[in-house]
Amino acid sequence: MPLPDFLIAGVPKAGTTALHAALTRHPQLFLSPVKEPKFFLSDGAPPAFGGPGDVQTYQEHVWRRDDYEALFAPAPPGALRGEATPFYLYDLKAHDRIQALVPDVKMIVLLRDPVDRAHSNWTHLWVAGLESEADFLAACAAEEKRRAAGWADFWHYIGLGLYGQQLEHLYQRFSAEQVLLLRYRDLKDSPAATLDRVCSFLGVRTGVLTSIPRENVNRHYVEDNGLNRVLRGLLRAGGTVGHRFPVPLRLAARGPLLTLLHRKRGNRPVTTPQERAALLPHFTDDIALLQDVTGQRYDDWLSLDRHARA
Repeated sequence: MPLPDFLIAGVPKAGTTALHAALTRHPQLFLSPVKEPKFFLSDGAPPAFGGPGDVQTYQEHVWRRDDYEALFAPAPPGALRGEATPFYLYDLKAHDRIQALVPDVKMIVLLRDPVDRAHSNWTHLWVAGLESEADFLAACAAEEKRRAAGWADFWHYIGLGLYGQQLEHLYQRFSAEQVLLLRYRDLKDSPAATLDRVCSFLGVRTGVLTSIPRENVNRHYVEDNGLNRVLRGLLRAGGTVGHRFPVPLRLAARGPLLTLLHRKRGNRPVTTPQERAALLPHFTDDIALLQDVTGQRYDDWLSLDRHARA
């Protein structure tokens, strides 16, 4: 059956898109043309409600078994098949679904400092016009309310960063030998060596991949001003009802709004020391658990100095 031999299973905003793009260049690997099929995130059709833009994303899920297998059917003979859905680590029920269907699968997990990951996640949704909270910490404080309202996983800024809990659960279903843990910083600072680690883990030739394509990178800077608040309101409204309209019509309506919202270019804001100090207590116990579960050190993530973290 054309099912995956490996999964890039986590985490969002930690380089999974870039890794997926890099691995597509290896002649012994075949990556799903759909970067995030999200097949293992549900037992059937995905939900029909959620936060701004969620239902449109749910419509993109490849949730039927036949459709999922069809993604891997074009793989050349002998090539290892894989896909990247960075929410698989976070969704504990996905662990069971993966174990039931592909128990011998190998998984690659990219981890990023959880505070920085959360900030990048918030920035992503803010720049897309979907996040209503101009204040990062206020958006994090809204997480439980949003979760209770059924908003999708990508809105779980804090929850997505509790890697210790997630890996502890994963290791109860898969051996540690089936899981390769990487750091986001490794992929950025040492791409060739990190890609060789991935290839060695998968059992394909090393020395073939030496760089990471620049994927999912933009320099849009969205200020919180009157015009942008109107634009973001329109984009959120479209994200709430847009699933009722054909995709071409949605894109035609959304494009000009995003172009205007993205009219200014500049460096995106980074996490401030004050934001980090406020959010870090949510992760300290889990970082300790992560170190116990993995046997690896993540002490640098406890630092308030962004230059000391990796």
